[in-house]
Amino acid sequence: MPKVVAVACTAALFAAGVLFGSAITGGSAADTTTTSTSELTTSETTVEPTTLLATTTVERTTTRILTLPTTTSASSDEGTAAWIWVLLAILAAGLIALIVVLARRGGGGGGAISIEERRRHFDAAVASWTAQGWAIETQTTDSAMLRRGSDAMLVSVDQTGHTTTRPLHPG
Repeated sequence: MPKVVAVACTAALFAAGVLFGSAITGGSAADTTTTSTSELTTSETTVEPTTLLATTTVERTTTRILTLPTTTSASSDEGTAAWIWVLLAILAAGLIALIVVLARRGGGGGGAISIEERRRHFDAAVASWTAQGWAIETQTTDSAMLRRGSDAMLVSVDQTGHTTTRPLHPG
């Protein structure tokens, strides 16, 4: 079960990193700018009077095209997408679950183990010392006094399965 939690935590941290990187860069590689031009047409009319005998009207129409630059910036920032909020909610739920699991473990100290498991830890520790030349002088279910020459030591195992070895001074 702890391996599953470790894999889930790693995946959650990876997803959080991707989300954080996406949020920093704004979610896109570049902004889009659209430029358009519009044309304005003006007309001028000039009427020139002539003599009084014959009236002739001359019209001259001049058309000028003026190009006016118009810059509009099309921004794709409509707020945070819904899938980002869903991902954040999933990450938050995963973080809360991880905190609860770690809090229930008691800080990694572990709890009491079964008598059979404790006995296996104890037998392995005693076997290791006897393989190095130590002899068992006395033994109970969870401790043993070992001797090699004039040196003596006490090997014991506690309720959580931790094995301790301490030298005994002759006296």
